[in-house]
Amino acid sequence: MIEAATTAFGLIATPEHFMFLCIGVALGLAIGVFPGLGGIAGMSILLPFLYGMDPISALGMLIGLVAVIPTSDTFTSVLMGIPGSSASQATVLDGFPMAKKGEGARALSAAFTASLYGGLIGALVLTLFVLVARPVILAFATPELFMLAILGLSMVGVLAGKSMAKGIGACGLGLLLGAVGGAPATGEFRMNFGIDYLIDGVPLVVVGLAIFAVPEIIDLLRTQTSIADDSPRLGVGWRQGVKDVWRNRWLATRCAGIGCLVGALPGLGGSVVDWIAYGHVMQTTRDRENFGKGDVRGVIAPESANNAKEGGGLIPTILFGIPGSGSMAVFLGGLLLIGIDTGVSMVGEDLDKTYVIIWSLAIANVVGAGACLVLSRPIAALTTIRYVYLAPFMIMVITFAAFQATRSWGDIAALFLIGVFAVYMKRFGWPRPPLLIGFVLADPVETNLYQAVQFYEGFGWALRPGVIIIGIATILSVWFGARYASKAHGTGDLTTGAGRTEKLRPQIIFALVMILVFVFGLYDSQQNNFLGKIFPMTTSLVMLAFVGYVLSQLVRGKTDDVAAYDAEANFSYADDARPVSAEHYVAWLAGLLVVTYLVGFFIAMALFFAAFLHVKAQATPLRIVVLTGFALAFLAGMGHILTLTFPGGLLQDAVDLPYPFR
Repeated sequence: MIEAATTAFGLIATPEHFMFLCIGVALGLAIGVFPGLGGIAGMSILLPFLYGMDPISALGMLIGLVAVIPTSDTFTSVLMGIPGSSASQATVLDGFPMAKKGEGARALSAAFTASLYGGLIGALVLTLFVLVARPVILAFATPELFMLAILGLSMVGVLAGKSMAKGIGACGLGLLLGAVGGAPATGEFRMNFGIDYLIDGVPLVVVGLAIFAVPEIIDLLRTQTSIADDSPRLGVGWRQGVKDVWRNRWLATRCAGIGCLVGALPGLGGSVVDWIAYGHVMQTTRDRENFGKGDVRGVIAPESANNAKEGGGLIPTILFGIPGSGSMAVFLGGLLLIGIDTGVSMVGEDLDKTYVIIWSLAIANVVGAGACLVLSRPIAALTTIRYVYLAPFMIMVITFAAFQATRSWGDIAALFLIGVFAVYMKRFGWPRPPLLIGFVLADPVETNLYQAVQFYEGFGWALRPGVIIIGIATILSVWFGARYASKAHGTGDLTTGAGRTEKLRPQIIFALVMILVFVFGLYDSQQNNFLGKIFPMTTSLVMLAFVGYVLSQLVRGKTDDVAAYDAEANFSYADDARPVSAEHYVAWLAGLLVVTYLVGFFIAMALFFAAFLHVKAQATPLRIVVLTGFALAFLAGMGHILTLTFPGGLLQDAVDLPYPFR
């Protein structure tokens, strides 16, 4: 262990590692300040650039980005009242009112200091746990790993979103999507529709970008405003924010502990940890009348928990191969891309890599918090730009990043199709993080179950003590989660009031589409032998029950998600703007896809930029030329660095064009 620690220290002390870590921090800062690309989508953008990198350098970039996004997304939460990611929703409640009162500097300072403190606590917890992790890891065989994955899936379904049934249904959709391609046990192809692109399944990068970035970009475009209406009032009070954290250090410590605990539980992660911490400070404080009006403790609690949860989330991710959150799911994919296998080896022959991850996390938190303090004013100025100018760059980046997955035209098509589906998931209250968790865990669940059955001759493994303990924990988590969901959210009766039942009709149609997906999964599974069909068949049957329950509630005029039925009617627009539907911007994306098929990606992006800036932004010709030229120069430069050819179209099939048009 001492030798591994010494080796790790030597690796992270190299200028190269520190340089790539700072690059990851810089990317995290750039991504975190834009609401459309915060969190998981930002992680997904980085993954394609890791191919061929040295593992230690790639780790530096990954950890740098993981550590700083929960910090940098605070800018939008405090200065604009828009959560930068799902992990910063609770920060809005008190951070934005503080900024409106002229205490933006104090709120940001307190948030960054609390994030730094929570991140260091998370790294410390991970360091201490690794010291005793070896016997725990060795006690986990394939049956225990299978049950642990089931435990993670059960908690995702119960606690993600406002409806337990919808959460489980979304998770099941991810499991079914993860089963596309070759079956682990038999190699048979499942649900590939005869398309070569789907033989190896849908890439993780594409799924992550589609379900998170696309819906957020479309919703922000629909507001037809700048991210922030006026120049942010940063005010004064940087030192006061640091003093606030010191004065409430025990609160920050407790919330950091909550973040570590929740982050370590597979499947929970950032979508709930900030609310748990915010609820804790509300419950343990007597003078709570200022919460929601600008109480600095309402900023300190969620921010310290957010960064600590990254350290906690690394525990199941690197030691068990089970992602503790959505961002950890993408991080796990990054580890696989650079050739690092999680599990027993991380406390054995690869212990030095584990210490590299832990200590890089601590360093990245220090660098990230310091950079946020230094860059606050120029970053705040960016938020006053109309989002219609930023959106084309966002769309360019996510399509470019998606294409890196397999460098196939199918990457862009899959991004569009899954992204459109995710738009309606968000509209109708179907939580999206469970879908990603289910997608990532699909292969481990099926593989570990198959191996357990083979190694232990049938289902004798179900009597192992570890399996029984985790099974009981799974049952209890579902039971307690169901009780909490029923008390916290209840069931709303929507049968009264003119037009309410009619407003439920789109939700009913979407639930029917979900049912058809699982019916197809059930049908397709029957084309394979027993070992190839058991996983998709079981998943489809179970999920048909949950989605059928959601459909029955909607048909009866009742729903677990009371607000979702009229979410579209309550969508917020600029005061002088005409309402624009999500379908309007979906049509723009569809147009980009069609033009790409005709003339190739590079030319299509040039036309898209010019048309979008002219029609939607009503930009001047000079501004259109400058912004389009900058975007194309970025594309050409990145393509040259990565030695890639952009997706071609019918034009490229007919004419031999020079780079970058070919």
